[in-house]
Amino acid sequence: MSHAFRLHRGDDLLESIRAYAAAHHIGAAAVISGVGCVTQAVIRDASGVATHTLSGRREIVSLTGTVSESRCHLHIALCDEQMKTLGGHLCPGTIVNTTCEIVLLELEDVIFSKSFDEETGYNELVILPKENL
Repeated sequence: MSHAFRLHRGDDLLESIRAYAAAHHIGAAAVISGVGCVTQAVIRDASGVATHTLSGRREIVSLTGTVSESRCHLHIALCDEQMKTLGGHLCPGTIVNTTCEIVLLELEDVIFSKSFDEETGYNELVILPKENL
């Protein structure tokens, strides 16, 4: 099953995707398209620790990741007015400017869950076969 929805000015990108997944009881999905623009972005860098707030208009040139009602793990790449691109792990506080169009492909055979991983220090993806639930 596919899902397509549009976010509007002022919406928090990550929190809106989380809310959509919860409202539609999405067990497992992949982002197949995410385009639009933001006025502020909060992204975590490759250190896995530091977050950076980027102010100003930026185009979303890529949005990818996994989505479920129990967890979302998304990465974003953004281009500024000088055509410089930055990206990282999407965090709450990334605010839609004019619009953001999201398309999700729901996976029918699995459920995405999470489990704390002591080695990484994060709640990591657990993929469960749907028939076991």
